[in-house]
Amino acid sequence: MDLKEIQNLIKFVANSGVAEVKLEMDDVKITIRTTLEGNVTETTYVQQLPAQATLPQAVVPQQAAPVVTTTEVPVAAENSNLITIKSPIIGTFYRKPSPDKPAFAEIGSTIAKGDVLCVIEAMKLFNEIESEVSGKIVKILVDDMSPVEFDQPLFLVDPS
Repeated sequence: MDLKEIQNLIKFVANSGVAEVKLEMDDVKITIRTTLEGNVTETTYVQQLPAQATLPQAVVPQQAAPVVTTTEVPVAAENSNLITIKSPIIGTFYRKPSPDKPAFAEIGSTIAKGDVLCVIEAMKLFNEIESEVSGKIVKILVDDMSPVEFDQPLFLVDPS
């Protein structure tokens, strides 16, 4: 495993929202710990070399991981009357029922309680996410075809 692969793994773990990942292969052990915000706090990389090898151990410095910042939307600061619709499951977010169909909801769309807003794929099952409120879509917080976590904000709705 080379340095580039390790850096890609660090980026993936930082974006996934997982708290800790341990990876052990034949000659490599990697532990990556993140904070709740997704920033990598600690990376440990240990390479166990064969007895006849005289190369020094490779260590990835802590600063090798780029700090990944996610845009948290301060709902209360922007407008206290907006309602946040959050993801009920972990999966992949889709705005359309299929690539050739229009999106379920657009910014400015008026929605009613029970309207389908998006689809989240989890374990090869496509789950329709229905609105629990009526109102107008003010902001879509997630890009199409991107992974989402449980309780991650998806939409901002103005109920008035």
